Amino acid sequence: MSLYPNAPLNSVDEDASSGSGEEMNLVDGHNKCHSALPSSSGRQKRSRKATGDAIVDAMLEIAAASKMRAAAMMKNEDRFSISKCIKVLDEMQGVDQSLYFLALDLFENCNARETFIALKNTSAGMEDFDIELDEMELVAAAVGYYYLNSINKQPRHSLSPNQPNYMTGLMEGPEDACREMLRMDKHVFHKLCGIFRQRGMLRDTAGVSIEEQLAIFLNIIGHNERNRVIQDRFQHSGETISRHFNNVLKAIKSLSREFLQAPPINTPLQILGSRRLFPYFKDCIGVIDGMHVPAHVPAKDQTRFRNKRGFLSQNVLAACTFDLQFIFIYPGWEGSVSDSRVLQAVLDDPDQNFPRIPEGKYYLVDTSYLNMEGFVAPFQGVRHCNHEFKGANCLPRNVQELFNHRHSTLRQAIFRSFHVLKERFPILKLASQYAFQVQRDIVIAACVIHNFIRQEDCNDWLFSSVEEQMVEEVPDFDDLLDMPSGPPLKEEMGIIYVCSIWQNLHTQVY
Repeated sequence: MSLYPNAPLNSVDEDASSGSGEEMNLVDGHNKCHSALPSSSGRQKRSRKATGDAIVDAMLEIAAASKMRAAAMMKNEDRFSISKCIKVLDEMQGVDQSLYFLALDLFENCNARETFIALKNTSAGMEDFDIELDEMELVAAAVGYYYLNSINKQPRHSLSPNQPNYMTGLMEGPEDACREMLRMDKHVFHKLCGIFRQRGMLRDTAGVSIEEQLAIFLNIIGHNERNRVIQDRFQHSGETISRHFNNVLKAIKSLSREFLQAPPINTPLQILGSRRLFPYFKDCIGVIDGMHVPAHVPAKDQTRFRNKRGFLSQNVLAACTFDLQFIFIYPGWEGSVSDSRVLQAVLDDPDQNFPRIPEGKYYLVDTSYLNMEGFVAPFQGVRHCNHEFKGANCLPRNVQELFNHRHSTLRQAIFRSFHVLKERFPILKLASQYAFQVQRDIVIAACVIHNFIRQEDCNDWLFSSVEEQMVEEVPDFDDLLDMPSGPPLKEEMGIIYVCSIWQNLHTQVY
């Protein structure tokens, strides 16, 4: 034993201060509890802090890398964007028009855009070539693009497995399928395409023919299809579908002056061949009424476009002949505006080009319009709607009701025109999501196509369905009326027909 019992302990304590916890445990278990515990807790705290700092640093590095990657991608996409390529193309001089449209179609593919920009950036030292440099760039981009597709063995547009070629199948398929999808017969469709091609109103592009452009437009307005559906059906991008839709819409609208013509001044055959209508309506040249088409408008305008039935619509003023062809179309008025106000606004504005009414001629209008020169409304205070005269006990009881019934029978022409128009183009039944100006133009384009089909196809299935109802075949009321004796009814009918033009004129005009 040591003579200095405290010396080893002091020595051990000194070593323990710099040694491990195990050495201290050998000396004193009590000291183990009080000395080792604070040391372990401190290390754990430092370890957790270090781990947290490492995680934070790693997350910051990941965020920075992600940010740099996103910035690089955005920069790359901006460099090879369609708008960038078109801007570069517009700056080039001497580019042939057909080559220009070819390039626009190629720009739908990102690989072609990258090839085009790369060629443009590396062409500075190639001035010694004889070929036009700008055209060479475009041709090279086209060749590179098709070469890339041939290597990958992929068509330019992936085709649906059940539709190897939509347009080919449509044109070579049965007539009913074409009629269902294009809303017209094949010969009418090709005739309309021929007009666009002959007059240069539309042009074939590298990937989309005039026939396909018109088919895209007719599919949209004939079935109220969304852009995404048409993309899948025709295997084109959304930008291509939208561009051709607007081009065709503009082309058809430009035909409005040609196909929306003033009516002939001669007595219509539908009146001339009816002993119930001739000679009483021999000077009538057409019918005028309003048609409400559902509209999509901003929230700030919805109050003005909400009609009396409670839905948003545009009020379309329409005039048609008894042959169911439109004479005049004026869309775009708010649904809350009355029909008579729209007509008066058109008559007061020479720029609207409402057809001049020949002297002594007139249009038939309903009770919502004023009875004035050139426009004949039914008699007020007696029955005037066609459905009010249906049934054996609902025959006209006097000459005013007889006139109103025949007046209403003739006015059915415009309702049949509206029916055929909306059945052919269901987009007019629902509010489309296009800008309001486009919604207006669609109405005009639909009426132009309506008239074109009427002129070119006398056997059109929609017109045939209503043609037999042009003049309703009912018993001759002249022999069935139970009225006091007096002048013959036909003579009175003629008098009342003439007087009706001015009936209530002075009382209603103000």
